[in-house]
Amino acid sequence: MTPANLSRKLENSATHLLHRATQCASELFAAEAGKDNLTPRQFAILVTIAEHEGVSQTGLVQRTGIDRSTLADVIRRMIGKGLIQRKRTKEDARAYAVRLSDKGWRVLENADPGATKADQRLLAGLTATERKSFLDNLEKLITSVEAKAQK
Repeated sequence: MTPANLSRKLENSATHLLHRATQCASELFAAEAGKDNLTPRQFAILVTIAEHEGVSQTGLVQRTGIDRSTLADVIRRMIGKGLIQRKRTKEDARAYAVRLSDKGWRVLENADPGATKADQRLLAGLTATERKSFLDNLEKLITSVEAKAQK
């Protein structure tokens, strides 16, 4: 294989390009919404909890796609920051239900406009039609990979 073939391979690597896009998205998020040192993953967790108050950690795994061990670590750190609270559920003493603290609500409300702006900046190079197609294709890719992983 020649060096030219290697670079073309990298340019056509979905894994590499998605990683680079994630780096860009994270940098934009930090610039626009990271005033409280909030990460995109933490933002996704806050949004999910806000939409599903009292959700279990298992429910967060299902709704966000964050793996169980990573989620448990992130939740622990968010509790330490005072962003969320958790307690054992009545239905299952082994499970935790999580909710936003008052501070968590404030951080989410402060970060939301910046997160929207970060998304807009990230997608600014695409037309409205391309944006919709891009987001639809990302969803399709995620659904396809997850479906194959469950088999």
